[in-house]
Amino acid sequence: MQRLNYFQQSSELTKKLMEFGALFQKTTIEAPIRELVEIRASQLYGCAFCVDMHIKMAKIHVERELRLHHVATWRESTLFSPRERAALARTEVLTRLPANGVPDDIFERVRTQYSEKALSDLTFLVGAINTYTWNRLNVAFRMVPGSSDKAFGLDKANLE
Repeated sequence: MQRLNYFQQSSELTKKLMEFGALFQKTTIEAPIRELVEIRASQLYGCAFCVDMHIKMAKIHVERELRLHHVATWRESTLFSPRERAALARTEVLTRLPANGVPDDIFERVRTQYSEKALSDLTFLVGAINTYTWNRLNVAFRMVPGSSDKAFGLDKANLE
């Protein structure tokens, strides 16, 4: 059960977070990869609201359903390109930040798939999903998955 509606209680802060999030649509990271990153980070945080929302967004943007099911097991799946795998590896290492930082092998794998600008944009994206607190807010207040579908236009995903 939802604890409180932070959208209403802190509407100005929520609005600013949404504006910040919208900036990622203008980066070098293409929408399908952005969505995979957001889904994976949300899975790692255990944020049902965000997983639900990002899967619906990906579905609206014509992501294949089987790939959505495979995000959690991307290492074993054959459905992801080297570029997508690099983004997912970067997402995991930055979300679960190891005590010794990002290992060189992961950095090099990502660097072979992305320009310096794109690598910077990708890192900002992963950092944003982890630091601009959507996952933390939604977990803290137990946001109900699907409760904002109409407001975000996610009802168009036709997933029930």
